[in-house]
Amino acid sequence: MKVLFVSSEALPFMASGGLGDVAGSLPQALRKRLIGCRVVMPLYDTIRQELKDKMTFITSISVPVAWRRQYCGIFQAKHEGVIYYLLDNQYYFKRDTIYGHYDDAERFTFFSRAVLEILPVLDFKPDIIHCNDWQTALTPVFYTTFYSKNPWYQGIKTVFTIHNIQYQGTYGMELVGDVIGLNPGDTSLVEYDGDVNFMKGAIECADKVTTVSPSYANEILDPWYSHGLDTILRQRQWKLQGILNGIDVENYNPETDPAIAENYTVETAKQGKKANKRVLQENMGLPQREDVPVIGIVSRLVSHKGLDLIKGILDELLATTDVQIAVLGSGDWQYENFFREMANKYHDKLAVRIGFVPALARKIYAGADLFLMPSKSEPCGLSQMVACRYGTVPIIRETGGLRDSITDCGDGMGNGFTFKTYNAHDMLGAIRRGLGLYYNKEAWDQLVRRDMECDFSWGKSANEYIKLYKDLLK
Repeated sequence: MKVLFVSSEALPFMASGGLGDVAGSLPQALRKRLIGCRVVMPLYDTIRQELKDKMTFITSISVPVAWRRQYCGIFQAKHEGVIYYLLDNQYYFKRDTIYGHYDDAERFTFFSRAVLEILPVLDFKPDIIHCNDWQTALTPVFYTTFYSKNPWYQGIKTVFTIHNIQYQGTYGMELVGDVIGLNPGDTSLVEYDGDVNFMKGAIECADKVTTVSPSYANEILDPWYSHGLDTILRQRQWKLQGILNGIDVENYNPETDPAIAENYTVETAKQGKKANKRVLQENMGLPQREDVPVIGIVSRLVSHKGLDLIKGILDELLATTDVQIAVLGSGDWQYENFFREMANKYHDKLAVRIGFVPALARKIYAGADLFLMPSKSEPCGLSQMVACRYGTVPIIRETGGLRDSITDCGDGMGNGFTFKTYNAHDMLGAIRRGLGLYYNKEAWDQLVRRDMECDFSWGKSANEYIKLYKDLLK
C-alpha cells in the first residue's frame, strides 16, 4: 500500500504546532508497519539551511492556478527512512512566517493543486492521499473535479483529517473563479453560508473524514464545537471517524532527554523528579522546596485553552494553598498581563515566562508534579500525553482528546484528575484532589508509575489508520 501524506508543515522541516508533530511522526510509524508512506509539503524559505543542503532537486513543472500557471520546483529529502517532497515557489513561500498572509488562500490553493500535478512526473501513484487541515483541503476537491476520471489517477482514495475545526479557510465567493478555478457546476462543493469554505469542500469530496480523537469527532456535530460546520458534518457523518493521535515517545523520553536536569526511568522517577523539580524552581525563580507540590502549565494563552477558568480561581488557590505554579506560554495580552500581575502578587508561589522556550517546556514536564490543562475544546492535545510520559499527573477537563487519553484516578486505575463541566470551581475541586493525593506518597508513587507506563506511542494510531486505508481500498 502506498500513502501520500499531504501537510502544510512537518517535522523536522517546519512545525508551528501539533500538525507538524503528527506529519513528522505518523508517516514513520506507518513505514515501520510496511506502509509505503511519503510526505509532501511546501518548501518554506525559513526551513533551516542545513536541512535545505540535504535536499535534491528533481525537476520543475508549471501548476494551474485558475487562469494562470505558476512555477513549481520539486525537491526531495529523506528523514528517518521517509521520503519528503518539498514544493518550491518563492513567490508563495519565501515569507518570514508560514501562515497569516493576505494571499494564504492562493498560496495553499497552489499547493493543493501541485500535490496532484507532481504525481505523474514522480511516477508515484499512491493508493491513498491523506490531507490535513484547511491548507490542503482543496486536494480532494481538485481530485474529484479535475483528476478522478483521468485514467492515470483513477482508483486513488482521499482522506481528510480535521486537526482543528476552528480554522476552515473561509473567503469570499470571488475566489472561485479567480483563484480556485472551479467550473461553475462545481462551485457548490466549496460554497457554504455564502462563502468559499475550503474545509467544507474536503468534507464533501474526501472518501473519509477523520478527526484527531474519537470524542472530537462526536463533539463537532454539536454547534457549540463546530464553528458553523455541524450541518454539513451531520449530513456526511457516515464518513466521519476519530482516531486519537500519539506522540513521539523517543523524542519525549525522560530517560534520554538532554534538556532536563537529570534523566530517569519508571524505576528511578522518584529521585529523578526531585532533581528536576529543584532545577525548575531555580530556573523560574521559585523557592527551592522539595515538599511543595508544583503545578505546570505549558499553553497558548488563549480563551479556548481554559484560561478564563484559571483566571477565575487562581487568586483563591494561591491565597489558601501551599503550592507553586510554573507557567510558560504566550497569547492574548489580557492573559499575559493577568499572569504577570499575579506573579508579582504571589512571587514565591507563581512564576511566569511569557513566550515559548522548548527547553523550558521540557523542564516543566520533568520538574512539575501536576500538569493543568482545562481546555474549553481540545481536538486531541499532546501536552497531557507528554506530561504522563514524564510522570507529571494531568488535571484536565473531559473534552476531545483529553477525555480520550486521561481518566480520573479516583477508581485507582486512572491516570489523572478530571472534571466535566466548564466551571472554574469544578476545576478547582480537581486541583485540590490532586494536591491532596500528592501527600499520600505511596498512592502518589503508584499514580506516577501508572502514568509513565501509559502507551501513547504512534503504534496504536498507525494501526487504526492502516485499517481505515484498507477498508477504503476494498
